[in-house]
Amino acid sequence: MKKPIALLLMSLAPALALAAGDHQGGHAMHGDPQASAVGQAGKAADVTRTVEVSMDDSMRFVPDKVTVKAGETVRFFLKNVGKVPHEMVIGSMAELKEHAEMMRKFPTMEHEEPNMITLKPRQRGGLIWKFDQPGSVDFACLVPGHMEAGMIGKVTVSK
Repeated sequence: MKKPIALLLMSLAPALALAAGDHQGGHAMHGDPQASAVGQAGKAADVTRTVEVSMDDSMRFVPDKVTVKAGETVRFFLKNVGKVPHEMVIGSMAELKEHAEMMRKFPTMEHEEPNMITLKPRQRGGLIWKFDQPGSVDFACLVPGHMEAGMIGKVTVSK
């Protein structure tokens, strides 16, 4: 009788690890968040400016549009002024939608990757990102229901 229970527990281990929010595995956005088509993790020493962004329970980022220059390293100083958790995740819209779907399956996951930050109510935090090439980059709150309610933004990267 003990063997079937042990086997059952062992077979559940991978699912439990994912549900616990460990971002070392399958929950991470595809590609290397250290360097991708939308940029790469920035270094504090290379920051050329800071952009303050607030997140609130009206499901909005303020500002929701940011313009940077290609090659610029930006520190986003984020403030959750709401009463529920919010996050900022930088990526392509396809990556964000895929990640949002994963968040619906595992809503308690927290982010620890360079292109993501989760903040509890009234919490502040920062994210440093280098925008490598001209174009546009999206960001969104992937807490279930937030992106769908309009909590998205765009970074325009000029030459």
